[in-house]
Amino acid sequence: MTPMEVTAIILAGGKSLRLGRSKALEVIGGKSLIERVVERLEAVTDKLLIVTSQEQADLLASPVAEVLTDVYPGKGPLGGIYTGLLSSRSAQSIAVACDMPFLNTDLLRHMVELAQDFDAVVPRMADGKIETLHAVYSKSCLADMKERLESNQLGITPFLNELRVR
Repeated sequence: MTPMEVTAIILAGGKSLRLGRSKALEVIGGKSLIERVVERLEAVTDKLLIVTSQEQADLLASPVAEVLTDVYPGKGPLGGIYTGLLSSRSAQSIAVACDMPFLNTDLLRHMVELAQDFDAVVPRMADGKIETLHAVYSKSCLADMKERLESNQLGITPFLNELRVR
């Protein structure tokens, strides 16, 4: 399948407090988690961004992805998504976490196809929980995200309640 007109944002800026080292670099079956995520996303798009902290930027260098450092350091996933959207040249961007090595590319493609008239497309599980870090976000979110980041309202779920979400 040919790559879609969408950018993929891989969030890899977490502090990895529970693990004590970078999750993105953990090796499973001979490949790091970040390599596996990049590999899966290359089937969907050729525009890949890795958003991370200044401290991890050199560790996550990739021959196929541009590495960006957080515009709003320490602001969690919302800050990472914002940084990626700001640099994206696509109207919509897929946002995923670096520790999701088995991404469902068919689902991601379908979500991008649904994104046209929405600010975000976010999967909802049978139990009602949503997966905000396996979602599609539109550039239309940037102004509201910036406002939330600057007022330290960092929750993604409350932010989604203000958007046109599919």
